[in-house]
Parts: sequence; C-alpha cells; structure tokens
Amino acid sequence: MLQESNPTATTGAKNVFVTSLISGALAGTMCDFISFPLDTLKTRLQSQHGFLKSGGFRQLYKGLGPVMIGSAPSASLFFITYETLKIMFQPQIPEQYHVFIHMTAASVGEMVACLIRVPVEVVKQRRQAFLSDAHKLPLRALYRGYGSTVIRDLPFGLIQMPLWEYFKLYWKKHVKRECTPMEGAICGSTSVAISAALTTPLDVAKTRIMLSNVTVGKDEIKISAMLSKIYHDHGFKGLFAGFVPRVCGFTISGFVFFGVYEKVKEICTAVLPP
Repeated sequence: MLQESNPTATTGAKNVFVTSLISGALAGTMCDFISFPLDTLKTRLQSQHGFLKSGGFRQLYKGLGPVMIGSAPSASLFFITYETLKIMFQPQIPEQYHVFIHMTAASVGEMVACLIRVPVEVVKQRRQAFLSDAHKLPLRALYRGYGSTVIRDLPFGLIQMPLWEYFKLYWKKHVKRECTPMEGAICGSTSVAISAALTTPLDVAKTRIMLSNVTVGKDEIKISAMLSKIYHDHGFKGLFAGFVPRVCGFTISGFVFFGVYEKVKEICTAVLPP
C-alpha cells in the first residue's frame, strides 16, 4: 500500500499557516501571470459577444491588474484551509480513507478562496472581453457568478487535489523517496489538465454568467439555465468552447503552480523553526 507522509512531521502544525501563506501566494501569482494570455483567449472564445468582438488576439494581458491583486490572497486562503484540514484530520482517520479528507479539504478550500476569486474574476473577464463597465460594477454584481464559480471549482478541486496526492504517492512508491518539487509539478500539471478538461462546460457557463448584462433576471444567471441556453444555441460544441486554450493554459499553470508551491514549501520547512 502507498504510504503517505505525515504533514505534521514534514511541515509542523505551527508553521502550516505561514508556509501555506507564502507558498500559495507566490505560486498563485506566478502561475496566473504566465498563463494569463491563454486565459484571455479562452474567455473571448467563450464570450456570448463573439471572439473578435471581445478582442480577438488584441491586448492579451488586458485585465491583468485585478488578477495580480487577487491571486496571492486567493491561493493562500486555499492552501491554508487545505493543509490545515489535512493536518487536523489525517492522523485521526485510517490511511485508506485519506482521499476523502483530500476531497473535503479541497472543497472547503475552494469555497473560501472563491470569496476573493469571484469578484476578481468578474472584473478580469469583463476587461478581457472589452466590456467598459468593469470599473463601476456594484458590489452585488461583483459576486455575480459566485454560485456558478463554486459549482465549477468544487468538482475541479475534487478531481485535482486527490489526483495530485495520488500521483505523488504512486511516484514515491516507485522511486522509494519523497517527490522532488519538479516531480510534484509534473503530478500537479497532469491532475490539473484532467480537471480542466472535465469541467470545461461549467467554466463556459460561469464565463457567460460573469459577462452577462448586470440587469438580467436572476433566472438567467442560474448555471443550469445557462448550460441549457448554451446547448440550445450552440450544441455540444458550445459547451466546450475554449477547450484547447483552457486545457493548455491549465497544464502550463499547473506545472508552475505546484512546482513553485512545492519548492517554496520545501524552503520554508527548512528555514522556519519547528
């Protein structure tokens, strides 16, 4: 059986907050900056206004500002929550059930991170699509799409994090040592690519909701209604709009994100007192 390293022994419960804060912040910021052009193309391909009208290949870093502000706290919140829940519950539960801890920790982490991620994504995507009202949206409009983002990110996290943990454990058994940051990055990149591919329809619906007119009725911003509308208007192909840049972008960003996270975490563990 694969043996999982005890997070309390490797990181130290007292240092989880600081380590996750620093590692998550640096990983989130670097990954979002590098993958931003592909994310912009994905958003414009998914926009109900059409690819060319939403900017086409112009100004691929448009909307970067709010992302740089929100990336660090969002990623930090996710990993603080994720690692803390792992440390709290893994010692109490048999190892064969740890996958459920990873799934639960990822779910809670995504919901907490979305408190920052959603308003940032609303502003970012409206700027990416050249919508001029991004700077004057009311608070309620900034959280438009919170539900659809959570619905998208929960299955994303439920797939991504357990797969990442499993791939690392499998490789650890194969090489009979802990994964290096590079190996952790490859495991992360693979798990993220799979998650991104499977959740593309939810991402298309979330993008349409965030780019919709701020005066539309509530029934139109339900993710189920949006998915039905997309399928009715564009068929199965419409549900996977932006699939290639989304999966390519997440494959690259997953490698950067988990590679930086693992390396900074390794440094923090060595530098910070137990």
